Formats: sequence, C-alpha cells, structure tokens
Amino acid sequence: MLRSTQTIHSEVPEVVVLRLPIYARVLNQLIEEGTDVISSQQLGDLLQMTPAQIRKDLSYFGRFGKQGRGYNIAFLLDELRQILGIDRGWRACLVGVGRLGRAIINYPGFSPEGFEIVAAFDRDHRRHGTLLGNISVESMECLPKTIEERNITIGIVAVPAVQAQMVVDALITHGIQGILNYAPVAPHVPPHIIMRNIDPVLSLQSMTFYMKENL
Repeated sequence: MLRSTQTIHSEVPEVVVLRLPIYARVLNQLIEEGTDVISSQQLGDLLQMTPAQIRKDLSYFGRFGKQGRGYNIAFLLDELRQILGIDRGWRACLVGVGRLGRAIINYPGFSPEGFEIVAAFDRDHRRHGTLLGNISVESMECLPKTIEERNITIGIVAVPAVQAQMVVDALITHGIQGILNYAPVAPHVPPHIIMRNIDPVLSLQSMTFYMKENL
C-alpha cells in the first residue's frame, strides 16, 4: 500500500527518487523477457547495487515483497509508475528549435513513456510556421495562450545560455511546473519548480577526472 504523497515528499532523499526510474526500466525489461518474480539479490546483481540498498529505497514507499519470495515484477512496476507519476500522460513544450531542439523533438523515446511534446517556440521569426513532425513552430508571444489551451505542465529549454533565464522565467510565469533544461547554464527557479539540468559537457568533464591518470 502506498503512503501519502505529502509524507513521501518530505522524507525521500533525492538520490532515491533518481534511482526509481532505473528500477522501473529494468523491471519493464524483465517483463518483456517473461520474468514474473525477482529477488532483491537478483535485482541488485542486475543494477550493481546491494540488495539492502534496494530494500531501503523501496521501504520509503511501502512494502512490496515477501521475505523468501521476492517481488512480483508486474505489481512492483505498477506501484513504481504510480509513485513516479508516469501512470498518466504529461504534455510538454519545447523552447528553442535550433539543431539541439530539433534533435530533442525528433527523439522517439519520450512518447512511449507518456511524455508528449505538443508545442514548440522560438524567437527567430524565420522559423515560425516551420513544421517539426506534426508541430508548427510558434513565436514566443504565443507561449501563454498555447500553454493554457494545451494543458502543458513541462517545459524543455534548448536555447543559448544567455537566453535561458529569460525563457525559464517566462515558462514559470505562465504555469509550467517542471523544466528540463539543456542550456549550458543553471537558471534560478523558485523552490516549488522542479528543474533538471542536462549538460553532456559537464558529464564528460567528470569522466575525464577519473580517466586522466590512465592515459
């Protein structure tokens, strides 16, 4: 049985929340392979984690397995999907349709997981009216009306660093609650806004910290 959302949010470390989608992805793969039940030891082996860590992570949300019998995979996956909020659809808009923005909007992995990009905006008037798939690029002036009419709650930002804060502010002002930021800067947001920054260069630099002594 799931615990109350308010209680969960106040207790769960962010590092645990970040691991939940990884659990869900592996469980989904196991279902596709025809596996019905898995132990925390087996799950830990797949994820290179200790069984104790997996059990601790899941204990924040309730009890899902039986000692000696493991987890029913379909049941646990359904519960994790509810916890993560991916048992429903989410509508997103994209701001910035340069090379990165076009790659994002053409990425096929969002829709199967319940995330649908339903609008795209750009400041460059030469791009207005351009079709990206079945989405027509709109001007930034259309942003408030489109967000409201299409019930958009997530904004994806793919603009240059100098524009990022302005774009993020505009999205928040007009009702966006979560932001996936690809701009190479970390904009400031109010505490109630959920933002994730995606920067592959920073990830590469953290990798080379460990690699440099081996070359």
